[in-house]
Amino acid sequence: VTVISSSDKKRGEALDHLGADEYVVSSNVEKMQELADSLDYIIDTIPVFHPLEPYLALLGLNGKLILNGVINTPLQFVTPMVMLGRRSITGSFIGSMKETEEMLEFCKEKGLKSEIEIVKMDYINQAMERLEKNDVRYRFVVDVAGSNLEQ
Repeated sequence: VTVISSSDKKRGEALDHLGADEYVVSSNVEKMQELADSLDYIIDTIPVFHPLEPYLALLGLNGKLILNGVINTPLQFVTPMVMLGRRSITGSFIGSMKETEEMLEFCKEKGLKSEIEIVKMDYINQAMERLEKNDVRYRFVVDVAGSNLEQ
């Protein structure tokens, strides 16, 4: 499992706690070139416009770029990068129950963990404000069962 990030801020956390084998800063051209044609798939969670070519170049033959970050601008990429490597670009807002189970099983097999912050329903507005400020590491999980929904 390789983590690609825009800075070194999460390196220790990714390698020591989340189960990553390798960590690469996306602006490190030399390291990105070393990874060229080596990955089977990339789960892209970047929620803002970004060039896809640097990530497509990392995919091996039949590699998949899976977009999970919602971007409200048209995608731009050079089509030969997709065609020559038989690469594909796909995405999903949310998976089916079967896909979720497969993803959880994959994480279990690879020893991957996630960092979450559990919040109650009455904290939703504050959570949304914090999301807008990028003040959450890494995801909120809403505890519906433990929330008072009668208010």
